[in-house]
Amino acid sequence: MDINDLRSITTVLGLLCFLGIVGWAYGKSSKKGFEEAANLPFAEHDDDGAASRTSHPR
Repeated sequence: MDINDLRSITTVLGLLCFLGIVGWAYGKSSKKGFEEAANLPFAEHDDDGAASRTSHPR
């Protein structure tokens, strides 16, 4: 086993990790969580009213 074999194994493992992350990101089970996270800036807070303030301090 020489350095080129190690480089090839590292490349294949990197590709498999990348494909795993892409599969997880575009999978049906992750869609609901990502949609909730995308709508967080538009959510209103209930108790302290932090999100309902319209003026920003400068």
